[in-house]
Amino acid sequence: MKDIILFSIPTLIWGSTWLAITFQLGVVDPLVSVFYRFLLAAIILFIYCSLIKMNLKYSAKQHLFMAIQGTFLFGINYWLVYMAEVHLKSGLVAVVFSTIIFLNIFNGLIFLKSKVRMNVLASALIGFVGIVLVFKDEILNFNFSNDRSFGLILAFLSVITASLGNITSAYNQRNKLPVVQTNAYGMLYGSLLMLILVFIIGTPLSFDVSFKYIGSLIYLAVFGSIIAFWSYLTLLGKIGADKAAYAMLVFPIIALLLSTMFEEYTWSLFALLGIALITSGNFLMLKKAH
Repeated sequence: MKDIILFSIPTLIWGSTWLAITFQLGVVDPLVSVFYRFLLAAIILFIYCSLIKMNLKYSAKQHLFMAIQGTFLFGINYWLVYMAEVHLKSGLVAVVFSTIIFLNIFNGLIFLKSKVRMNVLASALIGFVGIVLVFKDEILNFNFSNDRSFGLILAFLSVITASLGNITSAYNQRNKLPVVQTNAYGMLYGSLLMLILVFIIGTPLSFDVSFKYIGSLIYLAVFGSIIAFWSYLTLLGKIGADKAAYAMLVFPIIALLLSTMFEEYTWSLFALLGIALITSGNFLMLKKAH
């Protein structure tokens, strides 16, 4: 039952964060919103670490790799996600993001020398066909000046950066860096990078005092960035990364259902078939790991 609870928490939270991100869009620039989100999450994590007296002293090299993780996973990745949701329904961005399962495998091969089996390649191909079907119209009418096409590009770039962040996290854990403290420093470094970009680009450091913005910001920082990661990584430690990754099969479906209810996303036959293929490809790839 405890494993079921640990699985349900990140699945439900991450399934809903895609819609919550839409409440961050409008008044405040996405770059600034990502800065606020991860700065708040980092502050909370550092307070937690201090209260229970967790080690916060690390070498310059360890800080470098925590900064790399934060740059990809808690900085650039989410900036791209927020911008993608300006142009695409939140559920569709979640669908694109679920392909991180495959990208993690190939990046693991390149950077961590992990093995890739033929059945994994076959599963990836099934998932790729599914993505093509879901975004059939965007692909057939691709144009760099088209908003939906641009949103699709941003979504795929976010998956690439997130995967690099995941691989860096795996490298850090191999080198005995604890997850909680690494996330705390990573979120801090990621947020500071966003702040630097704010000043470089000249983006206004504005804030929205509406309940919608502040409420979604707190939800994304506390639940989406702290609790969900804690639950997922705890589950990962208990049952293994392969089984824990089944969360990636469920949250895009939740995100699409919420997008249907709140963003009036319209399902097509191709979209239904594409989602079925993506889910099947992910399931077959993960099933082979057992």
